[in-house]
Formats: sequence, C-alpha cells, structure tokens
Amino acid sequence: MSKADERSTSMTRCTADFCLIPIGGEDGASVGKYITECQRVLAKTGLEYKMHGYGTGLEGPWDEVMNAIKACHEAVHKMGCPRVATDIRIGTRIDKPSSLSQKVESVEKRLAANNFAQ
Repeated sequence: MSKADERSTSMTRCTADFCLIPIGGEDGASVGKYITECQRVLAKTGLEYKMHGYGTGLEGPWDEVMNAIKACHEAVHKMGCPRVATDIRIGTRIDKPSSLSQKVESVEKRLAANNFAQ
C-alpha cells in the first residue's frame, strides 16, 4: 500500500457525540456540577467541542478525543461520583474532511433551499 493510500484510509480524525451520565452522586438527580467540570476539562484539550442539551459534540484526532472523554470520566470520579456511564457515537470519514459544524451547515442549506427554514 502506498503512502497516499495509507493516508486516504487513515482514521486519524473523528467526530464524536457523547453523553456522560454521573450515577450515584451526592446531588441526586442533579448532574450540572459534573457536566460543568467536564466542560472545563474539554476546554483545556484544545479540541473543538460544543455542548448541547443531552451531551457534547467533540472532534479531533481519534486518540485525543478518546483521551478527552476519559479525562471527563476521571474528573467526575475525582469529584466523588462513584459511577459514570457514557454513551458515545463516533464517526470517521476517509473521503474528505468533515466537522460537526459542516454537518449542521449542510442540513441547514438543504432546509433553506426547500423553504423549511424558520
């Protein structure tokens, strides 16, 4: 396999969406303080990320994205939360560059072209 072929099939970058779920924390059903700490952790990574109502979108090199999610787990445990579960969706693309914002823009353009934008 040539170097060009290796590059074209490399999964070096990914987009991920994850929902970290603290379980058994001292605040009962409230998880805001844990999610706030996760956002602080992500801010230090230098990766692109965006929080939404039920999770966070994250993009960058595969290993860095995985390490960032791991760091969020560690931070929540360090705060005294005994259990943490995380749902993760990961996408990779080898045919062209892709980002979370490009995915949203693509759908918004299609909606606007069909006069569905409000």
